[in-house]
Amino acid sequence: MRSFKIGNVLIPGNLILGPMAGVTDLPFRLLCKEQGADLVYTEMISAKGIYYNNKNTEKLWEIADEEHPAVLQLFGSDPDLMAEMARKIDHRNFDILDINMGCPVPKVVNNGEGSALMKTPELAAKIIRKVSQASSKPLTVKFRKGFTEDTVNAVEFAKMAEQNGAAAIAVHGRTREQYYSGKADWDIIAQVKEAVTIPVIASGDIFSAEDAIKCLEQTKCDGLMLARGVRGNPWLFAEIKQALMQYAAGEEIQISKPQLSEVVEMIRRHGRMQVEYKGETMGMREMRKHIAWYTTGYPHSAAIRREANFIETYEQLEKLCDKLLQATI
Repeated sequence: MRSFKIGNVLIPGNLILGPMAGVTDLPFRLLCKEQGADLVYTEMISAKGIYYNNKNTEKLWEIADEEHPAVLQLFGSDPDLMAEMARKIDHRNFDILDINMGCPVPKVVNNGEGSALMKTPELAAKIIRKVSQASSKPLTVKFRKGFTEDTVNAVEFAKMAEQNGAAAIAVHGRTREQYYSGKADWDIIAQVKEAVTIPVIASGDIFSAEDAIKCLEQTKCDGLMLARGVRGNPWLFAEIKQALMQYAAGEEIQISKPQLSEVVEMIRRHGRMQVEYKGETMGMREMRKHIAWYTTGYPHSAAIRREANFIETYEQLEKLCDKLLQATI
């Protein structure tokens, strides 16, 4: 596994858990870390939310000692506010600060934040420059191929980010216009990698060990960001690590997939962690979508998913797990 540095922070390998709103909370990050994630991102945090002391923000930036190195991801469009909030949170328990300039969600984009900043590179440059000066942590920027297919500007945007203080960048190979449809363009990531001297992390369409190897070969990037591919499948980190070792040794790639009993045990453990972290009511609500992801593809999983939509207690989750095991015997 290739290690690399982001500023003064050593990343021990090249597999990274990308930020996903409502998914990459502390319990899920810990599970991914155990499976081999070398770097983890928090869910994205609003600079305005910090400024107005939003009560939901407090949970978002909690980072456990076992998670390091960890990235706290900030989003916003006001350079001065972003810099002020970066300064305000600088003492917190994270290693790297990231600015989200890739989020495609309408409520973020309509505020001129996230991927909307790819339409205003001058403003984006100002934000990166001011935040990098305000923070003592290495700064990274996550962005997309471009806003639309007609305005692809990832290469220029990457150079701009490097010139204004970014210590590394993560590039998702789709435009904002695409959201998550179509195919990720790994060629544009390869072009970005050639254009800058800072580390480049590739994002988009890494759903298997084979995808990971192909992406590394095609982009020559420093790191791989896994996101949608690990929902319900934190084992993907371990599978890719196993495959990369086999590939480097010139061996045939043979991946060991988790048994159903391991999947069920992971659901139970994930549920317990959610209860401990968020309380039973909120924790079980959070688990509903995770159960749907964990059980996809198993016999009778549609019925299990329907039932999961109504679980409210950990006891109900336990019973559901028992049903899943019995349904597939």
